[in-house]
Order: sequence, then C-alpha cells, then structure tokens
Amino acid sequence: MSIKIERIGSNLVKEISYILATEIKDEDIKFVTVTDCKVTNDLSFAKVYYTVFNLNRKKETHEALKGASGYIRHLLHDRVDMRHIPELTFVYDESIEYGKKIEEIIEDIHEEDK
Repeated sequence: MSIKIERIGSNLVKEISYILATEIKDEDIKFVTVTDCKVTNDLSFAKVYYTVFNLNRKKETHEALKGASGYIRHLLHDRVDMRHIPELTFVYDESIEYGKKIEEIIEDIHEEDK
C-alpha cells in the first residue's frame, strides 16, 4: 500500500472520529471508536473499522452506522481535500476482543505456574 493511501486512510480515521463525536446525534453511535480505515487503491471504497463501548449494542450500532454513512460522506466532502469521497463500509473490529482473550489466556497460564 502506498504512503498516499495510508495517509488518506489516517486522515479519514481522524475526521470520521471527529464527526461521530460532534456531529452525529444518534444515541446508538455515541460510544464508537474508529480504529482503522483501509482504502482501496483507486480510492473508491473505504472499510472503516470500529469498536463499541457497550458490546450488547453491537448490532444496533452497526445498523446506525450503516444508516449514517451517507451523511458522514457528505460531511467528509467539506473536510477532506479529495475530489471523490470513498464509499464507506463500517466493519466491527474484532482484534481488540481477540487481544483481550489472548491476554486472559496468558494470565491464566501464569497463575497455573505459580
């Protein structure tokens, strides 16, 4: 992946995070953290990875983000210096939960050794 595409992805993470924190009034999107953004080489699509504070509301949050993606793209058009804003797809980031699970397993192994 080129440096330009990585920079665009990083900029999109920053701007989407700001939009979700300040512009979106939906309660389902209140505690969303954008973790990463992968942009295709032709800049037409972007996968936005996110996590939520309340794991019980993952499905509602995903539906709310999917519904707000057009509005977020509209706001990004004014904030990001690009001719064409990529189509946004929101994907739940499983890596943090996976990391916690691995950490718990390691702690259990260390407790058994004592």
